[in-house]
Amino acid sequence: MAKKQILNASNVDPNKILPMKYPWAREHYKNGVANNWVPEEVSMQLDVELWKKTGQGALSDDERRMILYNLGFFSTAESLTANNIVLAIYRHITNPECRQYLLRQAYEEAIHTDTFIYSCDTLNLDPDEIYNMHLTIPSIKEKDDFVMNFTQSVFDPTFSTEGLQNIQRFVHDLVGYYVIIEGIFFYAGFAMMLSLLRQNKMVGVGEQFQFILRDETVHLAFGTDLINTIVEENPDIWTEPFKKDLMGKIEKGVDLEIKYAYDALPKGIMGLTPESIEDYLRYIADRRLERINLPTLYNAKKNPFPWMSEIMDIRKEKNFFETRVNEYRTGGQLDWDDDQK
Repeated sequence: MAKKQILNASNVDPNKILPMKYPWAREHYKNGVANNWVPEEVSMQLDVELWKKTGQGALSDDERRMILYNLGFFSTAESLTANNIVLAIYRHITNPECRQYLLRQAYEEAIHTDTFIYSCDTLNLDPDEIYNMHLTIPSIKEKDDFVMNFTQSVFDPTFSTEGLQNIQRFVHDLVGYYVIIEGIFFYAGFAMMLSLLRQNKMVGVGEQFQFILRDETVHLAFGTDLINTIVEENPDIWTEPFKKDLMGKIEKGVDLEIKYAYDALPKGIMGLTPESIEDYLRYIADRRLERINLPTLYNAKKNPFPWMSEIMDIRKEKNFFETRVNEYRTGGQLDWDDDQK
């Protein structure tokens, strides 16, 4: 019988998913299905009223800047991640259960892309302004330019994962995609938007960001399992120079996200400062490094936003900030009506 493996198993029938070799891929798939949602389920009425409001009780200029920066970054970043999956990563992964999860993730990226269409349309924002921020805002452009370095190999139509060097290149790009983009670049934005939600501001947009965060925790878990399994099956790639290169790229990603945080939130808002986001990014970067068996860079042991961990860890169908209750057809695996677990 042909041996299943993540890469370079061309002699394995990609349509023969059973028996499965990697149960973690199936588990991530089921978790994704259980998390199913669409943006139109979320009411934006209160957001529209607050966005239009002037005078006392209105959003501050700093809050508006923060919201627009995050809508601008995520609106194109989610499309980039979807294109990476569909056009590049999927064709190099030869394992069927991992491919099944990638199809699920691609669907979720489409939902996330739709979220920003829905938010921009509902708030009557200028789409040219929002969707061109990756070109007009230097701190966003720097991030986008940096992540493009992680797509050159897998988007090359002649690229193959055969051979030690090419497997290293593929893992390098997976680290860029899962660890840096989804595991670090998205998290300053999550902290900003969910901080607003905690203040009961822009609750519709905030709730959608909460659901995106819930999806992204599964994406990150799958991505790190994928990376670790490829390394386990190809241990010769895990050389000291290669590990040092990956750590340097992750450190560069943290620096760029910190710069973006100070740009999007220069003065801070109630309960949130750019300095606290900087501390948070270093904390989560160390956790990402540990997850793929690399030494930490910052010795950051304390999470300055413990409520972010609660949002990521809780599996319940009641909104964490009690804005409303959602009922899901696939709620059998989740129980949000119970108290915090």
